[in-house]
Amino acid sequence: MTAVYFIRHAEKNPKSEDSDAPLTDKGLADRSLVTAYLCDKNIDVVLSSPYKRSVDTVSEFAQQAGLEVQAIYDFRERRISSKWIDDFKSYAVNQWADFSYKLEDGESLHEVQERNIAALQEALRQHNGKNIVVGTHGTSLSTIIRYFDATYGFADFMAMAHIMPWVVKMEFDGVCCVGIEKIDLFQLAAD
Repeated sequence: MTAVYFIRHAEKNPKSEDSDAPLTDKGLADRSLVTAYLCDKNIDVVLSSPYKRSVDTVSEFAQQAGLEVQAIYDFRERRISSKWIDDFKSYAVNQWADFSYKLEDGESLHEVQERNIAALQEALRQHNGKNIVVGTHGTSLSTIIRYFDATYGFADFMAMAHIMPWVVKMEFDGVCCVGIEKIDLFQLAAD
């Protein structure tokens, strides 16, 4: 059995370039929730989107565990467009209603899902039977969940939109997903 802990990044600075957006002070503080959660999970490998916010969210844990963060390009977030979108919610509704919907130079959710699933399947082959951390993003993670759970939709995406960081644990037998557990670190810390 392989366990994959997908870690949606902590709060990022919204005024920075997407791939280089650092964590806010709150995000830097909140990543300690990730470190505390993962400390007893016997993690063997830490993978991440190459985006700074994802790497920074899992790097504190990796350093403490004596592991290197390995950046995997295909775990990156979707490309929306090079143009500003005034009504992001309508755009997101359109994408969830039609997984092939995209803007002129952006990616569809289907394209995001395809490359994230390919990266996941490669990680599962390389690290079969291990405990894996993957630093990721809200949309990327949502398309992965949707791949294994067709009932996951726009309402679920919006429900987690402001939970940063957020954890989803998936268990795999080979490349077959046999379990999905969503973990709210803020709720765990409050209990």
